[in-house]
Amino acid sequence: MSRQPLQVGQTAPDFTLRDQNGRDVSLSETLRDRAVLLVFYPFAFSGICTGELGEIRDDLGRFESEALTTFAISCDPMFSLRAWADQEGYFFPLLSDFWPHGQVASDYGVLDETAGKAMRGTFLVAPDGRIAWTLVNPSGQARDLTGHEEALLRLTSA
Repeated sequence: MSRQPLQVGQTAPDFTLRDQNGRDVSLSETLRDRAVLLVFYPFAFSGICTGELGEIRDDLGRFESEALTTFAISCDPMFSLRAWADQEGYFFPLLSDFWPHGQVASDYGVLDETAGKAMRGTFLVAPDGRIAWTLVNPSGQARDLTGHEEALLRLTSA
């Protein structure tokens, strides 16, 4: 990893990536309506990643609401993400940061350049485009996906 992960208060870099269905998804366009939780993960079909995204799928109301939407992002190609989403029943956006390889993960400071994969970086982006909360775990360590909820409450009650 060549950059440090973005911190609370910094401006989130905008991006447009393709989801598992081939649709372009833009951070800035989504922020017009609500906050966005960015969940970077190393690889589709891997054990810890399947568990983490399964947690999002199984408790989708915590991750998709009028105040929040969630984007899961990896360096996998779109077609791999589609196969994984179909197999696991993921009906939230899985975004492909495949080409230029890992550019968005790099912009957020969570690209492991040696392995060519994203680290387990999680960023809550407020509607004003600033990072409101963040958590970065090493690739082999599952993250606690509950931490964003307190930060989201602060955003929506302000």
